[in-house]
Amino acid sequence: MPTKIEKDALTGKLTTGHEWDGIKELNTPLPKWWLYILYATIIWSAVWALLFPSFPGLSGHFGGVLGWTKREDIAREMAAVVDARAPMFERIRSSDLEEIRRDPTLLRFATAGARQAFADNCAPCHGSGGEGRPGGFPSLIDDDWIWGGTLEDIAFTIRHGIRNAQDEEARQSQMPAYAQILSRREIEDVAEFVLSFTNRATDAEAARRGESIYAENCVACHGEQGEGVRAVGGPALNDAIWLYGGSREQIIAQIANPRMGVMPPWQGRLDEAIIRMLAVYVHTLGGGE
Repeated sequence: MPTKIEKDALTGKLTTGHEWDGIKELNTPLPKWWLYILYATIIWSAVWALLFPSFPGLSGHFGGVLGWTKREDIAREMAAVVDARAPMFERIRSSDLEEIRRDPTLLRFATAGARQAFADNCAPCHGSGGEGRPGGFPSLIDDDWIWGGTLEDIAFTIRHGIRNAQDEEARQSQMPAYAQILSRREIEDVAEFVLSFTNRATDAEAARRGESIYAENCVACHGEQGEGVRAVGGPALNDAIWLYGGSREQIIAQIANPRMGVMPPWQGRLDEAIIRMLAVYVHTLGGGE
């Protein structure tokens, strides 16, 4: 309850005139230096809001008296970086891929730049280290290449992609859905024969039946010994590398209703120098030929 302002006997300070349950509130104002700083920051913020972009509006924002934006500074910095790198980029564009790989200076520049480009564009599908991902995203660090692992092969695949509708030169391959062509038993027999390439067949009789079916339907794309046919994008079946799984059930599922991945074309999205740098970088990951 309000009381009269008086001097507190213990502290010698005036009270505010407020008292609760016998407790009187002392009148202890903020230090003047603290108030001065508060007022200065308020004035400073008001001046700052007038000088630089600040207040939002219905169709934009107040641009500030100075007309300055950080975006312009960043644009200038980026332009300076581009200008500094321009000579090396021109050398990359005009050099043969093998020449880039053999030149220590070009190779260092290419791999350093491509590492970031790979992280931005390729890692979501192929993994941060090129190890691939489950579900049909190929590893780039082994020696199993569906379309070839030379520098030129890799560069072509990056430029044009695989099974996309955007690039007429995209690599194309199509596996029929054999569930519409073969019986269930025939599909199982073919799967058993495919397993025999890696000595995993458990039914010799089924594998023998599947051999003739394989010869009639699969040899053209996968080779007589399951070695794969790169000219048509037919993966090898005689190793331990499988895009969609190598168990009997997974092989049967792929024969019956195949899954086939799509890769976008990067030509037109990335500078030619970046594509060439990526080709060299992927080749150095360990699986290049």
